[in-house]
Amino acid sequence: MFIVKKVKDRLVKQLLGKASVPRGLFELNQYFRHYPPIKFKYNNTEDGTIVAVSENFRYGSIVTSGKNNKELDENIKDAILTSFDVPSSFAKEANINKVGVHQEQYALA
Repeated sequence: MFIVKKVKDRLVKQLLGKASVPRGLFELNQYFRHYPPIKFKYNNTEDGTIVAVSENFRYGSIVTSGKNNKELDENIKDAILTSFDVPSSFAKEANINKVGVHQEQYALA
């Protein structure tokens, strides 16, 4: 399913072209202009998976997981994009990064 999503997202980006960006990208930008970074709480499961749950997302909760910190970081960024209906192929344009002292928060850089 992950490969199908990536292919779909790349097709959307090609069809829209460089002059057009998804509306969600604008909404994502506005969200981080008005609200603080999204903070995540990490929990380890019995099988070693790390689960991240947002603590202060204004539109509900964002929940994702990963086998290690690198995978979890990628999944959190993708989950934030998904929350705003932004295809993952626009991740570079969104420029979501870890911020804060403990690097548990995500915002636009």
